[in-house]
Amino acid sequence: MNKLILLAQNTIDLNPPAGSGFSNLTDLGPEEIIQKLIGLVLIIAAIVFFFILVIGGIKWILSGGDKTQTEAARNQITAALVGLVIVFTAWAITKLIGGFFNVDILSLNYGY
Repeated sequence: MNKLILLAQNTIDLNPPAGSGFSNLTDLGPEEIIQKLIGLVLIIAAIVFFFILVIGGIKWILSGGDKTQTEAARNQITAALVGLVIVFTAWAITKLIGGFFNVDILSLNYGY
């Protein structure tokens, strides 16, 4: 029982080591969290659509001339390209809005 009390009295330092390149998570506000999540979602979406595109290309190569498999692979490639276009268009629109109105949507800085 005494060991448990001694362990409970010790504090655990969750701050990253100095010079590690990681920031202190206690300094993050809602703006930074939203900014990081939006950026992360854009990156993950682009990576997912890229891999769907590659998998569709592999399916097309492996279809062996079968009409239905070739058509399914073509549809998958088309869907992946449309998804990539949507992701990059959304990113470009946010940059255009930031340029015209001096508002960086991804970092939530209002030109200050």
